[in-house]
Amino acid sequence: MSAIEEAVSRTVPSEDVSRKSNLLQQAATLVVLASLLLMPVFVKNFVVFQMTMLLIYAVAVLALNLLTGGSGQFSLGQSAFYGLGAYTCAILVEHGGVNYALTLPAAGFVCFIAGYLFGFPALRLSGVYLALATFALAVAMPQILKLGIFEHYTGGVQGLSVGKPRVPFGLPITQDVWLYYFTLAVALLIYIASVNLLNSRSGRAMMALRDNPIAASAMGVDLALYKTMAFGISAAFTGIAGALSALVVQFVAPDSYAIQLAVAIFLGMVVGGVGWLPGSLVGSAFIIFVPNVAESISKGLSGAIFGVLIVVVIFVVPDGARQIAFNIAQAFDKLVERR
Repeated sequence: MSAIEEAVSRTVPSEDVSRKSNLLQQAATLVVLASLLLMPVFVKNFVVFQMTMLLIYAVAVLALNLLTGGSGQFSLGQSAFYGLGAYTCAILVEHGGVNYALTLPAAGFVCFIAGYLFGFPALRLSGVYLALATFALAVAMPQILKLGIFEHYTGGVQGLSVGKPRVPFGLPITQDVWLYYFTLAVALLIYIASVNLLNSRSGRAMMALRDNPIAASAMGVDLALYKTMAFGISAAFTGIAGALSALVVQFVAPDSYAIQLAVAIFLGMVVGGVGWLPGSLVGSAFIIFVPNVAESISKGLSGAIFGVLIVVVIFVVPDGARQIAFNIAQAFDKLVERR
């Protein structure tokens, strides 16, 4: 057998394995999407509410993943943009009479400007120092929302109620189910936009910035532009998640957007896998359901149990859900090769 024939014989099985692996990924995606679409038919309203919040937190986790996994910048201030988006939605709905659907792009725009402007002082910071700067932003935001000069619009310490959107077109579903499907549609659009962004020229520039800033700068990547742009896009998506939460919870208050929320979003990113966008859904499920599991084990020690579970996850799967998915795909490839 010639060298060419040997090469062909080696590459054909690997191409076949790759094709079947891609089919597995597509099948898994379709199963997850079908489950999300059919879920409200078989569960109660409270579970629908929980799943809606899961999608909202998944958007927030994905936004942070774009910033950290995409451009290598750490942030503990996502709760500030989340709260800013929620208040933008609430103020426009209650004081401006704006349609709830139109408040989402408005919240995204406001948070994009805020994130983009915050990105400028963050240009001189990196690593731990950048995390501390964003931490300060998260601590300051609830206090800013309580200021008396904004009380007429924000409701001050007492917060602001938001009316629940009505079901359009006379659809025979409840308001909770409508908000779930509305949130699912928005989440899918943001996910598709994020994937396309990372696969674009700008996304490759951000990833080059993440891997080696000096080499990226030498290749002509504008570090200042892409750093601030990453902050702005991440803040915009986080603000849209906050606006969705205001519509679903029907209430906004300054203390709802404290540093604990920022830590939860960061934890969701780590559990889902840094830089792996599909893991955002897994990370969101972790921060929503695992605390409930810990409380069911022991109400008095729920915090300690939750902490132990986090440590176990970090030691067993340090790369989060991304590592589990990779191991499953690798095992599937080996099974296909044997056949």
